[in-house]
Amino acid sequence: MKRREFIGKSAVATGAFTVIPKHVLGKTTKTAPSERINLGYIGVGKQAMGLVRSLDECPETLVLAACDVDTIKLEAFKTAAETLNATKLEGGSQTVDTYENYLELLDRKDIDAVVIVAPDHWHAKMAVDAAKAGKDIYCEKPLAATVAEGRAMVDAARKYDRVFQTGNMQRSWRNFRHACEMVSNGYIGEVKEINVSVGDPWMACELLAEPVPENLNWDLWVGPSLFRNYNAELAPPIESRSWANWRAYRGYGGGQVTDWGAHMFDIAQWAMGMDKSGPVEFIPPEHGAKRGMKMVYENGVVMNHVDWGSFNAVQFLGSEGKIEVSRGFYRSDIEGLTELELKESDTALYTSDNHYQDWIDAIKKRTRPVSDVETGHRTASLCNIVNIGYALERPLKWKPAHERFIDDDAANSMLTRPFRGKWDFNDY
Repeated sequence: MKRREFIGKSAVATGAFTVIPKHVLGKTTKTAPSERINLGYIGVGKQAMGLVRSLDECPETLVLAACDVDTIKLEAFKTAAETLNATKLEGGSQTVDTYENYLELLDRKDIDAVVIVAPDHWHAKMAVDAAKAGKDIYCEKPLAATVAEGRAMVDAARKYDRVFQTGNMQRSWRNFRHACEMVSNGYIGEVKEINVSVGDPWMACELLAEPVPENLNWDLWVGPSLFRNYNAELAPPIESRSWANWRAYRGYGGGQVTDWGAHMFDIAQWAMGMDKSGPVEFIPPEHGAKRGMKMVYENGVVMNHVDWGSFNAVQFLGSEGKIEVSRGFYRSDIEGLTELELKESDTALYTSDNHYQDWIDAIKKRTRPVSDVETGHRTASLCNIVNIGYALERPLKWKPAHERFIDDDAANSMLTRPFRGKWDFNDY
């Protein structure tokens, strides 16, 4: 999609921008105007509603703009964000401007950073454009829909020196970090096997066509992906209590393998020090199975996608004991291990107690946050390759350093996907 053509299709008027006098801001805000980090949100569904509250707790942030292809969701977000803004501007106000076309939002010179909460199939295009526009980036997980798109996001972030946080927020939770430190420092002995329990791989989208709601620009929702007709399961109305199920279908998401796998495989990667690498072999189960993928690392550790007894959880099996961790529990068969303090001789992992403040602090310091774009890319790549393995149903040998399969043209062709319009990974 060429920029001029995309902008030409947009028909949303720009909202008014309220300018607050500096002398008022200087006296009434909790944070000095010069220290503000002005945010724009791209995609404002359920997840964005949670993120705007979490990022509002960072005293430096203020929301200036939002973008979505659903006008009802956009207005609901605008109301929520303006209410949050008011708590930071005692006696003042800050209008949140709304856009249908995210490129118009990126053109705003007063926006410092963007929060990308669109469906997975949009992440790479939006993130690369944001990096080119000089914006720092928070992008939800899984970072990218394909390996090639993830690498493009990394390259663009590095080229334009952007601070990029991936939404793998479990890295900012104490129990997950502590579990990884116990594993990486040898407290359960030599680790030979890791079991990760998450749901199904992707599936083909065969949903029936339904009438497109008047408040939704369906063509822009589909965006760079191959076109298919609207179905409410992919983009439910705002009043729906269920999460949008686009994440289950190939072309838009990667099933639970990428949705929850981006959290749980990420923890396994962190514990093993594989944030810039990954498995070298993927061995699928029998025909038609949705569990049983084996991932073999160069050091011999085997990671299994398997239901091992707890859902959305990771189990580390060592020669001297085990660790099991999820959002609901942290346990070990080694007494006292889960509360053990690291010794001075141990290696501590990056410590972040707040995923959102960590990103804001990194922006101010121009450093890399706890879940940098390369980290998010490597985790998403692993998840995407697991889906490829389930689809092809044959063993795959992978070279993490080159991000290519060995002697398998068909598998390598799945490292990217077909697009509508022009998409050039070198065009940044």
